[in-house]
Amino acid sequence: MFEEMKVARIDYLAGSESLSEAKSCHSARVSELRNSFPSDLDTVSPLLDQLMQFISRYRPEDANNFEIELALREALVNAIVHGNQQDPHTHVHITCRCTMDGNVSIRVEDEGKGFEHDAVPDPTTTANLLRTHGRGIYLIRTLMDEVYFERGGSVVHMHKRANGSSDTARKPQ
Repeated sequence: MFEEMKVARIDYLAGSESLSEAKSCHSARVSELRNSFPSDLDTVSPLLDQLMQFISRYRPEDANNFEIELALREALVNAIVHGNQQDPHTHVHITCRCTMDGNVSIRVEDEGKGFEHDAVPDPTTTANLLRTHGRGIYLIRTLMDEVYFERGGSVVHMHKRANGSSDTARKPQ
């Protein structure tokens, strides 16, 4: 299902990668998985299982791995449901990079038009507490160490540092 690539050393990560990732990966060995799959919610759980097996080869099993899994699930579901409107003719593209020291970087891209990620309502305000949607972006930002969007929101980059802990405290949006 995935195409795995092993890179002996990365001297420079493409401009779309975060600065801290570039510094942390400067001379680290990196393995990368890439996949594209149709916008079908039934593919999310098997895909997540494979991704988490890959990630666990580079990180010790701990609560942070659950945080990665939950953030990744939210990003994939958002890409399928909101980005691609569950159109089975569209695809979600994912790239996951792990360094030997446990850093994880994930890129999820949909084929949709994007969205105003800064305009997503805060789900922790009183007015939004009972809404049935709108918590995915909040969870992703809370659980991962770094999150940023590109192409109008149709690409999300997430990074979890090797020894990062995302507390349950809310990070500034």
